Amino acid sequence: MRSDTGKLIPPRSAESLVFLIATQRDRDAFRELFEFYAPRINTMLARSGAPADLAEDLAQETLITVWHKAKVYDPARATVSAWIFTIARNLRIDRFRRDRRAKLHEVYELVQPENTPSPEEPFEAAEQESLVREAMQNLSDEQVRVVELSFFEGRAHGDIAKMLGIPLGTVKSRLRLAMQRLRNFLGENK
Repeated sequence: MRSDTGKLIPPRSAESLVFLIATQRDRDAFRELFEFYAPRINTMLARSGAPADLAEDLAQETLITVWHKAKVYDPARATVSAWIFTIARNLRIDRFRRDRRAKLHEVYELVQPENTPSPEEPFEAAEQESLVREAMQNLSDEQVRVVELSFFEGRAHGDIAKMLGIPLGTVKSRLRLAMQRLRNFLGENK
């Protein structure tokens, strides 16, 4: 980096930049941190399989999170780089889970009526509802209970685990298997 007079200025440490962001909301420090880390985060996410546009979005989201959470950074726990890359990794995982969860809900979109009603709509809806009910009969009682709590009552997986007294992994496994069975059944009966 060069000063206004053209002299070379040594770059500030990442720790000092985060400190300036946390204490003074220093935009120049943030810009410097952003310019250094955004391309590196983008590359890390691209190497982990994220599409280019998603990697770029997540890199920006990571650094916005750094801006908002700079006050909670603890140099005793991790370096700035480790902290920032952990934020990026966690955001990537969250996005992956959110996208996967959206795909799980696609089964229920099959029974959603379209915006423009047609004369056949009540019959089609009844047929689809019947198919879903029939598909649900192919699930175990445990799977039906988890599907009902998750999709019909809108409960979080952790809440379901506590309610049923089972591990969170078991809840997720039951949901995943139930959704696979429902998709297979509904796909065969289209």
